[in-house]
Amino acid sequence: MNRNAASAPKSAASHASSDRLPWGRLLALAMAGFICILTETLPAGLLPQISEGLGISEAFSGQLTTLYALGSTLAAIPLITATRGWQRRPLLLMCLLVFFVFNTITSISSNYSLTLVARFFAGVAGGVVWGITAGYARRMVHESLKGRALAVAMIGSPLGLLLGVPVGTFIGGFIGWRLVFGIVSLLSLLLIVWVFKGVPNFPGQAAEKRLSLRKVFIMPGVRSVLWVVLLWVLAHNVLYTYIAPFLARAGLSGRVDLILLLFGVASVVGIWAIGLLIDRWLRVLTLLSLTGFAVGSVLLGIGSDQPVIVYFSIALWGLTFGGAGTILQTAVAETAGENADVAQSMLVTVWNMAIGVGGILGGILLETLGIRNFPWVVLLLLLLALLVTGRAREHGFRTAER
Repeated sequence: MNRNAASAPKSAASHASSDRLPWGRLLALAMAGFICILTETLPAGLLPQISEGLGISEAFSGQLTTLYALGSTLAAIPLITATRGWQRRPLLLMCLLVFFVFNTITSISSNYSLTLVARFFAGVAGGVVWGITAGYARRMVHESLKGRALAVAMIGSPLGLLLGVPVGTFIGGFIGWRLVFGIVSLLSLLLIVWVFKGVPNFPGQAAEKRLSLRKVFIMPGVRSVLWVVLLWVLAHNVLYTYIAPFLARAGLSGRVDLILLLFGVASVVGIWAIGLLIDRWLRVLTLLSLTGFAVGSVLLGIGSDQPVIVYFSIALWGLTFGGAGTILQTAVAETAGENADVAQSMLVTVWNMAIGVGGILGGILLETLGIRNFPWVVLLLLLLALLVTGRAREHGFRTAER
C-alpha cells in the first residue's frame, strides 16, 4: 500500500477532531471556487476585446462561456464517479493544474478553435472541483461544523461574481483580455502551492463502499434535493439572465450595475448567515430561503414600476439565494452519506442544466408572455420547490441531529 494512502486516514482523523474551523485550509478551497467562477464568467465582461483579438463576432466570443459550461456538465458525473477512489488532494491539484494550463493557452492562443478546446477542458476541471469541494470541506472538521465549513468553502463563488468579474473586466480595459487570463493562470499556480503545503490529504472511497450511480440516484432524498436544485436555480436564472430588460420597466436601465452590486452584497451576507445556522437548521433555512425569494418575486410582480420596491426585492432575492449552494450541497451530502461526491456530481450537472434551460426558457417567455410576467413564472417555480421541500421531511431536507 502507498505510504501516503496509508497515512491519509490518520491525517483525516487529526484534522477533523478540532472544534475550530481550519480557516486557511477552507479558504484554499474557497479560492479554488473563486478561480472556477473567474474562468467561467470572465468572457462575459470581455466580449468586445476577445472578439477583436480573435477576429470573430461577439456572438462567437460568447461561445467561450458555452464551451466551459458544456465541459462542466458533461464531465461532472462520469469523472467524479471514476475518480472517487482517488486521494482527494492529488485530484484537486490535478484540476488546478488543468486550470493553469488551459487558461494559459486561452491567454496566448490566436486560434478560435484551440481557444474553444481550452475552454472546454477548463470547464471539465471546474465540474470536478465543484463536485469534490463539499465533501472535501466537510471532512476537514468535526461533525458539528460541517455545514459551517462548507459555507466558508463556498464563499469563493459569490465573491467571484461580486468582485472578480467586475475587477477583471475593469483591468481588462487597461491591460487587455489576454493578460487577465494570464493573471488567473498565475492565481492557479499560487493556489497549487497553497494546496500542496497547507491542505490535508484524504483517502478516496473504499471500493467495497462504492454504490453504483443508479443506487446513489435512488437513495431516499437524493431526487428530492435534485428537484429543488432544478426548480430553485431555474427560477433564479430565468430572472437573472434577463434582469436588464426587466429593470427597464422601472426606469432603472442605467442602474443595472448598481443593482447587480446590491444583489452580490446581499448574496455574501446571505451565505454568511446560512453558514452560522445551517448545522442545526437545514430544513428551516431551506424553507425560509425559498419563501423569501417567493415574497421578493411577488413584490417584483406588483411593484415592478416602483424603484424602491425593486431595490428592496433585489436585496431580498440576493439575501435568500446567496446561501442556496451551501444549503443544497449540505442537503445532498447529508442524504448521500459516504457517496456524497457522486451525489454532488449530480447536483453540479443539474445546476448547470438549470442555468442553460433558464436562458432558453427566459427567451421564450420574453417573446410570448412578456417581461412583466417573469416574476409570476419565478413564483410558480418556487412554489413547486417549496412543495418538494415540504414533502421531503424524512429524507432530503431534514434538520440533522449532530
